[in-house]
Amino acid sequence: MKNLNQFVGKKQSDWRKLEALLDRAEKRIQAFSDEELDELGKLYRQAASDLALAQRDFPGQKVTRYLNGIVARSHAVIYRGDPMKVRTIRTFFARTFPQIYRKLWPYTLIAFLVFLIPAIIAFFVVLRNPDAITRLLGQDVQELVKQVEQGEMWTEIAPAVRSTASTAILTNNIQVMFFSFAGGVTAGLLTLYVLFFNGLQIGALFGLLQAHGMSANLATFIIAHGVIELSVIFLSGGIGLYIGDGLLRPGLQRRRDALADRARTGVQAILGSIPLLVIAGLIEGFISPSALPWQIKAAVGAGSGLLLYGYWLLAGRKMHRRLEHRMRR
Repeated sequence: MKNLNQFVGKKQSDWRKLEALLDRAEKRIQAFSDEELDELGKLYRQAASDLALAQRDFPGQKVTRYLNGIVARSHAVIYRGDPMKVRTIRTFFARTFPQIYRKLWPYTLIAFLVFLIPAIIAFFVVLRNPDAITRLLGQDVQELVKQVEQGEMWTEIAPAVRSTASTAILTNNIQVMFFSFAGGVTAGLLTLYVLFFNGLQIGALFGLLQAHGMSANLATFIIAHGVIELSVIFLSGGIGLYIGDGLLRPGLQRRRDALADRARTGVQAILGSIPLLVIAGLIEGFISPSALPWQIKAAVGAGSGLLLYGYWLLAGRKMHRRLEHRMRR
């Protein structure tokens, strides 16, 4: 009995705290702060451990039945679903995803340069000699070249098929994103290839169109959706390079542990990027090929870009500073 009294006396204050939190959580868990949610989880895990000890050492005692009750209540509150899930998703997009973007920024910048440099070179090469496009992109581009030579653009999507086109565009964008991301397991080589070839392709196409006085048509088509779309592709390239760097330079970690840690961060960034590609795909399927004036399309592109980079660069900073302040105290 002495052991039972010691057990209860040592643990009772934590059980009371857990009960108080449960009373509030059962009414409105959405109002809990992050610290209160952490405390609820911690006290629940401790109570579950105490219950296991009580079932072993004090079976049939009142304290065991009591612990069984509050553990059951805790489980029902924590795992009842929607409120916790909604809060987790909200926290991810409000804080975690933009913080990951800032963490990956050096790699994303490299990905951007790997795309940009071949794009600029290909533009001037094809502008000077339009026939060079087949040497850069292969014979498959011949039909497109003929279309351009006839003064036609391939970007005109009929209104009746824009919904289907939007889905196809979204699928292609997601494929490019995943190829760039998955290239990390090849030490970043596949990622570099995807970025280099896509840059080469866009630069060559712009060079061809410029040579025929039609580059403004493509720019007008791209300007509405291009900021979001290309930014996400550069981010996915940055993720691939980040994972590849972990394989090449694992530091004090084992190589497979470094790969697992960086892949976990990469998967989070990819999941955060999918809604952005959905938005870009919808813009590309409905606004980009429309007859709207180019000024409106430019406004859509500029506005979406400002919102995106404002979100990536600023969101989650206040909470991050508060956590750093608490760690220093």
